Amino acid sequence: MGDMSERIFYVSRVTRLPLMGADGSDVGHMVDVVLDMGGRPPRVNGFVVGGVQRRRVFVSAGRIGEIDTRGVRLRRGAINLKQFALREGEKLAAGELIGRKLAGRRVVDIGLQPAPEPFAWEVATVALHVGHRVPGLNRAPEVIDWSEAGELFAEGRPVDRQAANLGGLHPAEMANEIRNLPLSRRRVLAEALEDERLADLLEEMPEDEQVRLIEGLDPERVGRVLDEMEADDAADLLGELSRSEQEELLAAMDPEEAEPVRRLLNYKPDTAGGLMTPEPIILGASTTVSEALAHIRNPDLPVPLATQVFVCQPPLETPTGRFVGVVGIQRLLRESPSKPLGRCIDEDWDSVNTSVSDREVAGRLAAYNVVALPVTDDAGRLVGAVTIDDVLDRVLPQGWRTTHATI
Repeated sequence: MGDMSERIFYVSRVTRLPLMGADGSDVGHMVDVVLDMGGRPPRVNGFVVGGVQRRRVFVSAGRIGEIDTRGVRLRRGAINLKQFALREGEKLAAGELIGRKLAGRRVVDIGLQPAPEPFAWEVATVALHVGHRVPGLNRAPEVIDWSEAGELFAEGRPVDRQAANLGGLHPAEMANEIRNLPLSRRRVLAEALEDERLADLLEEMPEDEQVRLIEGLDPERVGRVLDEMEADDAADLLGELSRSEQEELLAAMDPEEAEPVRRLLNYKPDTAGGLMTPEPIILGASTTVSEALAHIRNPDLPVPLATQVFVCQPPLETPTGRFVGVVGIQRLLRESPSKPLGRCIDEDWDSVNTSVSDREVAGRLAAYNVVALPVTDDAGRLVGAVTIDDVLDRVLPQGWRTTHATI
């Protein structure tokens, strides 16, 4: 049924191979192949490996660098030693699909081939038993393309439909809907959602629920989702993980997206530094009112950040040069379009230091009657802004999201 030197190799062969580390050391032995049943063609999510500290563990496909007749080799890093548990919506190729009936014949093997992307594999063929009326006479299995075995791989479709319906909701509604599902089903849907929609969903969930939802997802997928999240929300999620897990996911992120998240992780979570977003609207003193209003009109800008601009000396990315002041949107609407921001500074605003407690930040927001406050470091540089929604997330009682969703 084929040779490993060919482009197609079979599950029955893979499950006889050893798993080796990048240095050639023995790690365990291959037990099974986990498929994403919603893919077209079905994709390999990863591999089940036995003999790892007397347990079976999951190794994502992205960690496998090579499969040949000698064995399966890891391309980098250690593996997660958590006991493997199959998630709803997946099927073990050997344990579930092999032995099933298809068009009156029994499935005896599944053929896999490299996918177009590096370090990825997909289903290519299905091998079917061909019976014969003459006792003792065996015939080679019939091999068909995966597309001819549609009913065998049809189970992923309901997941796709439910994910599409879920993804069309407002993020808060999406979080409420998924919260009512069993955890196993949540994870299946999380895998099926697009990166941007999964990021929206995570931003509407408490950090402990976020962590449970992403457990088992491939680190590279989580890195892409973190890229789509606001930096402060990404930092809050990563803050719930161990240092080694943080580093693994930060390494999977785009370096430009990861850099502000790394900085936020250096602050205590219950301080202004831990609450702030590092990417408010920052402009120079010579920028005109009309230019500032153009920035505020950006539809992708969160509402609390669109109510003011922060004026600083260069550089105009956090950490900036010396913080000059704030210009609120009402002031911008009253001033001449050509007037420079340096002549529009609101004198009533004071910045807060990164070390100020979340309770004090909440008090300042209430006292100033504003929706965001500038945050500066000991050198007087702007490092971010704390918005009222971030403060409410911290100071409201635990479980307020669930209570609000049922009102």
